[in-house]
Formats: sequence, C-alpha cells, structure tokens
Amino acid sequence: MIANLHGRLLEKQPSRLVIDVNGVGYELQVPLSTFYGLGEIGTDVSLRVHTHVREDTLALFAFATRLELELFERLIAISGVGPRLALAVLSGIEPAALVRAVQGGDVARLTGIPGVGKKTAERIGLELKDKLPATPVIEQVEGETPSHDGDLRGDVLSALLNLGYHRALAERALDSAMKVGDGDVEQMLRQALRELAK
Repeated sequence: MIANLHGRLLEKQPSRLVIDVNGVGYELQVPLSTFYGLGEIGTDVSLRVHTHVREDTLALFAFATRLELELFERLIAISGVGPRLALAVLSGIEPAALVRAVQGGDVARLTGIPGVGKKTAERIGLELKDKLPATPVIEQVEGETPSHDGDLRGDVLSALLNLGYHRALAERALDSAMKVGDGDVEQMLRQALRELAK
C-alpha cells in the first residue's frame, strides 16, 4: 500500500496529477481542494495517498491534508459512494464545511454538491455523523475559518455561484475575503472578487 508520496510535480490538471518520485511517475487523482493548493509544475510536493484496489483496478487518490484523506476514506465506506463520487464531494465543498454540514444535518448544503442527490446527501449525513475524523483535527480546521454572520456568507456565496464560479473556489475566496474584514454584501462580494482575480 502506498500511503504518502513526495516528489516533483510533472503534470497538473484539475482532477489528475503526475508526480515523479526517483524516476517513477505516479498518476494521482485529486479533489479540487488539493489541486488549488499545489504549486507550479516542477515544484516538490508531498501528498497523503489512498491506494484503491479492486479486481480490475489499482488507483491512487492523493490529498494535501489528513482531514481530506480521512473524509475520503469515510465517504467511500458508505454504501453507494465510490471513489469518484467521494472526490466530487470533496471538490464541491471545503473539508471543514463538509464537517459542519454533516454535524448540522444540512442536507440542502450537501445536495448543492454536483452529483449528490437528496437520497445520497441524506445517507452521507446519516452515516458520517458518528464517523467524523477526530475532534482535534476538526477543531483545528474550523478554527482557521472565522465565524461570521451566516446570512452574509450565504448571500455572497450565492452571488459568486451565480457569476459562474465553482463552489470550492468561491468558498476559498470568500474565506480569504472574510479574514480581511467585515462589511455588507456588496463590500464582501467586491473583496471576494479581488481574491479570485489574484
């Protein structure tokens, strides 16, 4: 089993990477949350890996953080959720937001993820609730996201999605904007757009 890879980034696409480790190229499938955190081609990367073995397949799924890996492994343990859907879930919602949605029983938030219907969202919420990663990890990740008025956040996020931005990217920009300062919807939207333009 491969649990971790450290090497040079050879190829980088939103859902697929190739890493050169001592002359061997490893193809890895990644969620957008990991992809956006990577450097440019040629830089060194270190990723946590889940080795997925089936009768006719051997696939490697890579993650930037332990929380992403643990959520992925808990998702694929749910009946009807395979690796592709688990990657789609982690690409459609930030890990800390997924934890909050599951803890709060927010089915609507889960059905907002592309590819996740109501029944699947309910099953994810029900089966993950008691199997979330260890509390210290969740608290650490949640602690990195300042708590702000949920209505303001929801309004700005909705505006970004209506402008055509991908949810994971919009949430990341919104988190950065909210760290800079408070304001009304218009001010926060302007700041989030600045973050997206960087």
